[in-house]
Amino acid sequence: MSDTDTDELEKMSDEERAMMSDWEDMADEDSSGSSADATPAFDGGGDDGGARILNQEEIDSLLGFDEDSAGADETSGVMALINSAMVNYERLPMLDIVFDRLVRLMSTSLRNLTSDNVEVSLDQVSTVRFGDYMNSIPLPAMLSVFKAEEWDNHGLLVTDSALIYSIVDVLLGGRKGTPAIRVEGRPYTTIETKLVERMVGVALGDLSSAFDPLSPVSFSLDRMETNPRFATITQSGNACVLARLRVDMGDRGGRAEILIPYATLEPIRELLLQMFMGEKFGRDSIWENHLTHELYKTDVQLQAVLGEKTISLHDILNWKVGTKVMFTTSVDDELELRCGHFPMFKGPVGQKQGNIAVRIERYIPPEQDEES
Repeated sequence: MSDTDTDELEKMSDEERAMMSDWEDMADEDSSGSSADATPAFDGGGDDGGARILNQEEIDSLLGFDEDSAGADETSGVMALINSAMVNYERLPMLDIVFDRLVRLMSTSLRNLTSDNVEVSLDQVSTVRFGDYMNSIPLPAMLSVFKAEEWDNHGLLVTDSALIYSIVDVLLGGRKGTPAIRVEGRPYTTIETKLVERMVGVALGDLSSAFDPLSPVSFSLDRMETNPRFATITQSGNACVLARLRVDMGDRGGRAEILIPYATLEPIRELLLQMFMGEKFGRDSIWENHLTHELYKTDVQLQAVLGEKTISLHDILNWKVGTKVMFTTSVDDELELRCGHFPMFKGPVGQKQGNIAVRIERYIPPEQDEES
């Protein structure tokens, strides 16, 4: 320390010296504390102190692109949220009853067609997008495009190869207990197509009968395709109802799937939203019957009009006691019976048991009264 600094310290008061010493002590504590904690703060910036970083496998699993699953679960992660928002449509309760009725009708009809023990079961009724379903059809298959005449729209009936060869084998007299022989890699012959067309016609007839309690509709076969590109009946993003049916004929059988777009079902949408057959919202039949019964017991007053005449207000003001008003009604004229201001009946006047009576002979419709 120099002589100048010593002189300045001597000139300071005792209070100033005490304050300087306190500042020096605080500076020493801060420097020692920061140096002591520097290494732990740096080392602790791992799992406990900093944000955790996801690796590539965790990112793929979050987005739904897990390579280990090899596409087994396509509805996982963020993609599941996106797809669920696109195909979230209202449920139609009456469709379950329609397809359940279809299963019972098809079981009987296919037994009569094949003369074999046929069992039809309903696997699932779901909602899909048309484009996604067309891309998922296992080929070879036969796609039957049918038209709903009353609704002026189309649907799709898909028959897989197993059911095609089973129907061909049964209708051509194949033995029971032997599975149908499948010949892959070739187009379907004319005979096979015609035999499958018979089965499709039976299925469409049963589908029409299944819808009859709701709304009469006729399903007619439009065309049959083997390439999904030629069986497009609606936009790829439109929602459709998909019913998966399983047809078993002993050791043989296959699957048939019915695809109906929501646009096709739009004319009967209100009927399909019912919880049970014949449901009427806000209607009470007991109260209706009670109201009808009480209305029939209501008393109604009828007035017989003996005659009418139009008189000016000036003449009415000149009336005095004893003034006579002459009407043009004769004994043979028919009198009019009114309920309030509404004419109801007409008939001749007479006497019965000492009272004046009117016999009702003609009803006056309200339309005639309005026209007159």
